[in-house]
Amino acid sequence: MGPLIDALRDPAAYAHPAGRVEVIETHISWVLLAGEFAYKLKKPVRLPFLDFSTLAARRHFCEEELRLNRRTAPGLYLDVLPVVRTGAGGARIGASGEPVDYAVKMRRFADEALADAMARRGALGAAEIDELAAVLARFHAAAPGADLASVYGMPEAIEAPALGNFDQIEAPDPASAVRLAALRAWTLREGARLRPVFTARREQGCVRECHGDLHLGNIAFLAGRAVPFDCIEFDPQLRCIDVMSETAFLVMDLLAHRLPRLAWRLLNAWLEATGDYEGVGVLRYYLVYRALVRAKIARIRGADGDFRGLLALAEALARERRPALVLMQGLSGSGKSVLAQSLLERLGAVRLRSDVERKRLHGLDARSRTGAEFGAGIYDAAAGERTYARLAALAAGVLEAGYPAVVDAAFLEQEQRTRLLREAQRRRVPCAIARCTASAATLRRRVGAREQRGEDASDAGIAVLERQLARARPLAPEEQALAITVDTDTPAGAQRGLEAIAARLAQTGEGEAYAAH
Repeated sequence: MGPLIDALRDPAAYAHPAGRVEVIETHISWVLLAGEFAYKLKKPVRLPFLDFSTLAARRHFCEEELRLNRRTAPGLYLDVLPVVRTGAGGARIGASGEPVDYAVKMRRFADEALADAMARRGALGAAEIDELAAVLARFHAAAPGADLASVYGMPEAIEAPALGNFDQIEAPDPASAVRLAALRAWTLREGARLRPVFTARREQGCVRECHGDLHLGNIAFLAGRAVPFDCIEFDPQLRCIDVMSETAFLVMDLLAHRLPRLAWRLLNAWLEATGDYEGVGVLRYYLVYRALVRAKIARIRGADGDFRGLLALAEALARERRPALVLMQGLSGSGKSVLAQSLLERLGAVRLRSDVERKRLHGLDARSRTGAEFGAGIYDAAAGERTYARLAALAAGVLEAGYPAVVDAAFLEQEQRTRLLREAQRRRVPCAIARCTASAATLRRRVGAREQRGEDASDAGIAVLERQLARARPLAPEEQALAITVDTDTPAGAQRGLEAIAARLAQTGEGEAYAAH
């Protein structure tokens, strides 16, 4: 490790109680664990993708690491301190004198707090995923957009690392070489097809200064909060990327951990918060790319079992095209949104919510209370027309990208349903109407409780429900063949409905997307 790191193993090198100092070594850094703190030093190396060979460079990148990681983890990243030599071959961090190196001072946390450790022991659940999606959405919203005069986010800048993966993976056997060649050909084809989309997303501000290496191993849950850390500081091209590329990394990592329902929950929570449904069109490309990045790292580390699993995941992600359309239909309080959440997790689907998109069209937060009367304000006929037109357009994009779309709206009027069903019929993909029902007493109880809490995206209260009950009409005869009635009065009834919808779609090849991975 070298004499400097050996000197920093001495507890006397620190201005606080350090106890036994442990050293973690990577190919570009050393991390010294000393008492309540950790100190990260950059190795004096020059590699094809970074240059830490001079003292000035190491100081600069320590300061960049501090600056960038304070965006998401200000409580962890504390300072950049000089490392100074003392007499008799010793060293001290933070002392006065001529620096021989620099260290990033960080607050330590228990390894058990890491999201990947939580995933392995079954401690990562819906609450953590929802928190992570919210943190990620806020981070992306605040991150500065890429300078359009730069190369960041240009098609060539996206394709180069994706294709470079294949040059850097040494296949362990001839069969793997064949599989990698097929994935390389897929990456070339998809990259060429998506070039106009990459360019458009760059111009629309979707390329931002992100984290760059956001997988479960770089996220800690501290006091119930998701804290991303250890972002890429040495190459802005690796962090100035499409926000969907970053989100895809986490989705892929959850799939690799065999947590598909959490993967789709994360994606949908992030989409609902950001409204970036157009990004679903590039999701598959980035999922495959991120799986191959991890496969490359596994191969470099000699973890051939992990490599083969990630290679199989990349193949499945490239191969899967399972579009379908499910319309959630029913009165307020009929359980549409709860069932839709279960469906999106089971099917690997993208959910579109009328309550959220209606407010987004009017520049409102999903949970804001409008106070608008039924048939007025954002609930008048014109606003309804705009809302259902947006749902149809977004659903079309999801179907084109090859994913199931679950559209969560009341759909009380036939023309609203017909508009959406045409999108599926035009593409010849399977569709179903999940007709959610419950007793009037159950509807009133649920809506009343929701109205009192005031936390849901839906503004519908008891007065709206009563109008719906008075105006409710059955499905048209031609819609009956597509309908699956789901009695949500009891959990068992809702579960039977969920199984029936999945079974209907499974008859045409849908139903359990990515569940095996």
